[in-house]
Amino acid sequence: MKNLLKERLSDHVVIFDGALGTEFYKRDFFINTSYEELCLIAPKVVSELHRSYVKAGAEVITTNSYSANRHKLAQYGLAGKTVEINQAAVALARGECSENNLVAGSIGPTGESTGHHSPTFAEAAEIIGEQLQVLQEAGADFLLFETIPSLKDTQIAVAAAEKYAVIPFMFSFSANRELKTPYGESLTELLKVLNHASKKPTALGLNCNMGADGMLEALEKLLKLTRRPVIVQPNAGMPKQVDNRMIYMCSPEYLTTYAVRYVNLGAAGVGGCCGTGPEHIADIARSIKPLSKTQVEHHLSLVTEEMPLQEPVPLERRSKFAAKLARGEFVTSVEITPPRGFDLASTIEKAVKCREAGVDAINIPDGPRASSRISPLITAIEIQEKAGIEAVLHCCCRDKNLIGMQADLLGCAGKHVNNILFITGDPPKLGDYPFASAVFDVDSIGILKVCDKLNHGVDIGGKSIAAPTPICPGAGADPNAIDMQRELRRLREKIAAGAQFIITQPVFDPAALFRLLDKIADLEIPVIAGIWPLASYRNAEFMKYEVPGVVVPDAVMKRMAAAETREEQRAAGIAIAREAAAELRDRIQGLQVSAPFGNIDSALAVLESFIMKK
Repeated sequence: MKNLLKERLSDHVVIFDGALGTEFYKRDFFINTSYEELCLIAPKVVSELHRSYVKAGAEVITTNSYSANRHKLAQYGLAGKTVEINQAAVALARGECSENNLVAGSIGPTGESTGHHSPTFAEAAEIIGEQLQVLQEAGADFLLFETIPSLKDTQIAVAAAEKYAVIPFMFSFSANRELKTPYGESLTELLKVLNHASKKPTALGLNCNMGADGMLEALEKLLKLTRRPVIVQPNAGMPKQVDNRMIYMCSPEYLTTYAVRYVNLGAAGVGGCCGTGPEHIADIARSIKPLSKTQVEHHLSLVTEEMPLQEPVPLERRSKFAAKLARGEFVTSVEITPPRGFDLASTIEKAVKCREAGVDAINIPDGPRASSRISPLITAIEIQEKAGIEAVLHCCCRDKNLIGMQADLLGCAGKHVNNILFITGDPPKLGDYPFASAVFDVDSIGILKVCDKLNHGVDIGGKSIAAPTPICPGAGADPNAIDMQRELRRLREKIAAGAQFIITQPVFDPAALFRLLDKIADLEIPVIAGIWPLASYRNAEFMKYEVPGVVVPDAVMKRMAAAETREEQRAAGIAIAREAAAELRDRIQGLQVSAPFGNIDSALAVLESFIMKK
């Protein structure tokens, strides 16, 4: 049988749906009701919920059959309707799906003893096997054994699948952030049962039992234990009692922030469990789909015959900044975020102050945190022409397609804005304009390839642009990446695509950057360390908990907390930044210091001694 689940997971990040039970509860079906019986007595409600998940962007729709096994249904006097309920569950889900959706036949554990009978292992396997057969015969695309809470339930599910499964299936476990089941068993032991089975699951998953934060930690551990695709479906935080109802307070935006982190870590699929609704899935789908493998990580292909490549402009002739890099000299830069309005006078003044202090360049972010500001390209041109200091312009892949980005790169060359840092960019849902569209024709690796073609005198269509562009391209790196293997792979791909220098995320723990440098020592590429002088303890909290890729050690947090006044906290932040920069000095070729909240004095205070030593 064709394994559609495997095909989808190998092609892109798959969006699963969210909760059914808590959504039924919100519709005034209380816990003394068999939610599975709703397939028979309230089919329109079930269909409407499936339909809302399809509209939200879910690719996998899960049947309303989690507790539809004979043992659990017996508690409601419905054991005799086991076949009918499971058949209806598949039909209702299938009825709301398009050809792009897959129907997952949900199978939960047999459940606790009903008081009058506790099934033996063999009986439990037959009970699950009975439900399994109905779901696959009714037309489910694959079977989803979900919220598996124990070793015994894993063994029962495996026994049923071994005997009866003829369609693909996956196992999703209930565990905590330490990968311990509710019974205290290690998930490693449960996985051994799957490894010894003759029929293997297409994918593994984690669902229920944890909120978004705990799921991230658990996912990191599980990915190290298996090579199978992993799907994560966290709860919407922890429930709170409001007017005698258990309400999940986690916002869609919060859950989406973590969903992006799951994908960056290596999750093959993302959905939700208890407390998540269509609004959560819609938010996740909007942000995750632009990050899918087929859209973001595809290789740039040219559609016409290419012209012969020209010799690129030597690095030392592309800019003053590039010349210093080529000579192996230490470079310094200050990051200044463009204003939200159109008045650049203050930005120019700050750039002039940096030039007079001896700074080499001004780093100009492109829509950081998916915010909308004055054009960074215009900002770079104004700084170079009016402040007399070179810019390092960030180029984000989020907002323009390949045609627009190529046009901007040609414009940069025309106005001598030749130092460019290429980044993929944050999804719009993480910023102030969540309704905005994301493009992501390519990621940072793809746009580096475009730049490399232009630097050889050829555009994305293979046509000559006459003279090669003199761009000095750079790329970002995250010394604190959770999935360091992926980070290293992508970093090497960026360099192969043409990156001439690397700028890191803000470094608060020099040891993390040293580990990264050791692993790329063979590449011999200039590395510029990002440094952020913390402005306050509150700023430290924001960096620690809200900014992906940034790790603020507990020791730093304690130092910031020990400073009582805001000015003392600012001084502590500068001191911490200076110490980190000094420790890094002999292993890097430059510093990029941020100016938090536009405070240039903080950045210059960090760079003072380094500028004198250049």
